[in-house]
Amino acid sequence: MKKIIYLLAILALAVVVSISGCKKDNDNPDPDPDPDPNDEIVIKDNGSGTGTDTWTADNVYLLDGLVFVNDSQTLTIEPGTIIKGKPGQGENASALIVSRGGKILAEGTSALPIIFTAQADDLQGSVPDLDNGLWGGVIILGKAKLNTVPGEQQIEGIAKTEPRGLYGGDDDNDNSGTFKYVSIRHGGTDIGEGNEINGLTLGGVGKNTTIEYVEVFANKDDGVEFFGGAPRLKNIIVAFVGDDSFDYDQGYSGYGQFWLAVQGYDRGDRLGEHDGGTDPETGDPYAIPTIHNVTYIGRGAGAGKRQITFRDNAGGHYANSILMNQDKGVDIELLIGQDSYQQFENGKLTLKNNIFWAVAQDPIFNVSAADDVPAEDIDAPRNAVSGSFAENANELKDPGIEINEQNSYFNPIPGNDVGGDMAPVLDNWFTTTNYKGAFDPSNNWAAGWSLFSKYMTN
Repeated sequence: MKKIIYLLAILALAVVVSISGCKKDNDNPDPDPDPDPNDEIVIKDNGSGTGTDTWTADNVYLLDGLVFVNDSQTLTIEPGTIIKGKPGQGENASALIVSRGGKILAEGTSALPIIFTAQADDLQGSVPDLDNGLWGGVIILGKAKLNTVPGEQQIEGIAKTEPRGLYGGDDDNDNSGTFKYVSIRHGGTDIGEGNEINGLTLGGVGKNTTIEYVEVFANKDDGVEFFGGAPRLKNIIVAFVGDDSFDYDQGYSGYGQFWLAVQGYDRGDRLGEHDGGTDPETGDPYAIPTIHNVTYIGRGAGAGKRQITFRDNAGGHYANSILMNQDKGVDIELLIGQDSYQQFENGKLTLKNNIFWAVAQDPIFNVSAADDVPAEDIDAPRNAVSGSFAENANELKDPGIEINEQNSYFNPIPGNDVGGDMAPVLDNWFTTTNYKGAFDPSNNWAAGWSLFSKYMTN
């Protein structure tokens, strides 16, 4: 009997040692960043959201439908993690939505970016780079101000019966977390109500949210769309999307710097579609963001597309940027009553110290008048807008940016001098530069982590 008890004790000790060893292994996961496709975790939202959870790089996460990070939940995503979305339209669409009060901590690195892509994408060529509409996208919602009535809205494509789709409030300092070194690919499916989702949608997002080094590649609709709020974004790439590259509305009043937008392959409308308000168009606060150091590369002469449109009472400030290779330049809407032209007159719509090149339209700055504006009331605004080109130190100059669409070569890094007269920054959030455009000629910040970077080499 003693012998049996002794053997049982030895066996129990072995089990304890074994369990302890397993726990130690879990605390120190395999450092290999390549996820095992067999470790695919399906994420389906039953109303409880993701919970406060961490998604790790040793798994692949598959979004099955609309998945929410609920109010008071925090979703952490490790560097190198891959998140895929199932295909489907409408109520079967897949997307990740960070609700008001929820938080996402998705902080990749240049060596280990976080990748959102389609279920069919093995990242080894199973999905052609330019395929789009294969899943939804990423939506972040916050409590910052809108200029709509009421001041809370339901984000487009999410059923009105879903309270987690609300955005807006009165807190421009709201913080929805960190979204850094993230690549969003092949999205833009119809998420519902006839709306193709943007690559990255920001609804009422606050200024304390960190959004840096984010790529939207081959999305079927817009690249990044802002619905009000005051988010501040640096180092953003939008490439080969089906509609507008950067679109703002509903009183967006944030900051932007180092934005790259590239059109090609017969895709894309405006590089910047800038609307002020929806209901009402004259709502307060006005849409007047400040945006420095963009490089916007269009589809070339003959495509009939615009660099930037300001309308619906939108304003905004562009400075120290490069805008090139487009049929039309910048147009400002002229209406009877409050409009974007009045924002221009009041100094709330400016374009200063920018380089333009290979823009077919003359003048590059123009007015688009509504049909009911009397002909005699159009000439003076057009002259004022076109004259502001030189008055505000804009110039026609070849930045030395090479484009060869036939060889899939789009290199946004200037080969010529793009320094000179610079507009000053007005807030210490901005980086002071001695060059215009999104790239320091000696620093390719897109290299490695972005899918677009493979198109930057000949």
